[in-house]
Amino acid sequence: MASLKNVRMKIAGVKKTKQITKAMNMVSSAKLRGAQARIEKFRPYADKFYNMLSEFSDQLGGINHPLLVKREELKNAGILLVTSDRGLAGAFNANLISAAFKLAQEKESAGIKPVFYCVGRKGVDSIRKAGRQQELALTDQMGSLNWSVASDIGNQVIAAYTDGSIDELNIIYGQFISIAKQGVGSLTILPVSHSSDKTANVKSAEGSKTEAPAGDIIYEPEEDVLLAELLPRFVKVQIHRALLDTSASEHAARMNAMDNATRNCDDITASLTLLYNKTRQAVITTELIDIVGGVEALNG
Repeated sequence: MASLKNVRMKIAGVKKTKQITKAMNMVSSAKLRGAQARIEKFRPYADKFYNMLSEFSDQLGGINHPLLVKREELKNAGILLVTSDRGLAGAFNANLISAAFKLAQEKESAGIKPVFYCVGRKGVDSIRKAGRQQELALTDQMGSLNWSVASDIGNQVIAAYTDGSIDELNIIYGQFISIAKQGVGSLTILPVSHSSDKTANVKSAEGSKTEAPAGDIIYEPEEDVLLAELLPRFVKVQIHRALLDTSASEHAARMNAMDNATRNCDDITASLTLLYNKTRQAVITTELIDIVGGVEALNG
């Protein structure tokens, strides 16, 4: 049986751990409010941009743009993996990395070579350990996201798609559904698809359905000028959305993980306290038996 001193030390250690997990829960909760506000404000814009560009590219079917052209033969598939820089978020990063590896295996089985672009230390380290080809390894950027990060990533993947280094680009990111639920989002943004290539009812993250345009729209300035401006911006908007989604999902996952850890500390403390009381009672009982035995020996 454990000694009283060891049990007391364990109880003290668990209580200190509880203080840490509770503090981390409060920090994640504070960060989550800001991250959730950013993605909820940006998501409708990204969805509308996606729908508008699909309708626009449908009307301009005769115009060819490098980002609209589908390659007849796919040789290299780009996978943009967005994870967090820090751990202690439950299975959040593990699920994202597992989805990225699964997609890479699917591409390899189809004879396509996967090329990784990683944002977030957890994804960078995992892809490096797996020995996969990694064209981008961006870390320490998930704390304070701004448009320049998505713009730089967008410029790099657009250049890779234009010069033929990759033939498509898929994004694996953390999809923020609610505070209690975070999923794995997957999106193909290159080549930019026409709305006719997608299903009839495309549901956005908010659950709304994409509706067909009411009629022809007149665009100014010239169509090719608009495409040259809108298509690169579309890629950057979707990347920025993935970064914001992952940031909100990370804080929510860490808040839930630390909340569970805090409750587990309470359970362990209760269990150790019960063990301490039983151990103390056993010690007292043993001492009483020794005393009674000694008295009986003297009387005898």
